Amino acid sequence: MEYRNKLVLAPMVRAGALPLRLLAAEYGADITYGEEIIDHKFVHCQRVTNESLGTTDFVEKGTGSVVFRTCPQERDRVVFQMGTSDAVRALKAAEIVCNDVAAIDINMGCPKAFSISGGMGAALLTKPELIHDILTTLRRNLNTPVTCKIRLLSKREDTVELARRIEKTGVPALAVHGRTIKDRPKDPAKWDEIADVVSALSIPVIANGDVFEYEDFKRIKDATGATSVMAARGALWNASVFSAKGKIPWEDYKREYVRKTILWDNDVKSTKTTLREIITHYTNLEFAEGKGVIKCGSSADVARLYNEEDYYNFVVSNWK
Repeated sequence: MEYRNKLVLAPMVRAGALPLRLLAAEYGADITYGEEIIDHKFVHCQRVTNESLGTTDFVEKGTGSVVFRTCPQERDRVVFQMGTSDAVRALKAAEIVCNDVAAIDINMGCPKAFSISGGMGAALLTKPELIHDILTTLRRNLNTPVTCKIRLLSKREDTVELARRIEKTGVPALAVHGRTIKDRPKDPAKWDEIADVVSALSIPVIANGDVFEYEDFKRIKDATGATSVMAARGALWNASVFSAKGKIPWEDYKREYVRKTILWDNDVKSTKTTLREIITHYTNLEFAEGKGVIKCGSSADVARLYNEEDYYNFVVSNWK
């Protein structure tokens, strides 16, 4: 896994499933992160080869729900991101999936209450000893690269010190979101504080924050000195942001996304999450389309809403 001079799809809860990852890669993303998956849940999953789709599914025992789905097409670039607060449990979860992904990443930036209350995500930022324990345990026991993604601390010097301690664990790269826990998405990302981290480290730093156009990849690299750049919302709204040719019309992107969700039998909750984000950004969720998406209870409903019922029927009938 090479982390220098890469365009990266950021991990996004419920949205970062296989269809979005494959679309991003088609448009130019070199590395694609999956959504954060909690180790408590993943340790109860079993690896299943899905002959119909040609995918590898990690299915929760008891419920039969697919927690993570990947395929050979993304084997060399997909990153499995994990939420954890325990080194032993993290290793147990990582061992289940490590041979099917390009890297394992530990989420140390999620500010959501469910994550922090469990000692995961951004809660780890104030626990450097635990960070060291998790990262070194994984690195010593896995052949798969192990990285992590953090966000800024309230003081610049504290962020830099934490980044230095992380580098000493031997990770090959570090992703940095240019906002603190208290910052909201509308607050500008602090590219200058990412630059402080870049200057302090020798490993590649992946800069994340306010990348909405292809030109922003160069802007943030120039501003921070980071070797690689990660896009989140900009890629969610239109994954062709990764294309040097420029973004395609959002309606065309939305259609491509719907077809990908049908082709790969995506979980309808994931599909609806992404479509709601796209619609909210470009129009209004209260319009007829948005209300239609909210009412969808299955992939077949989504196909009907977007006049893709014939495509849906063709795909379903031709699954192996």
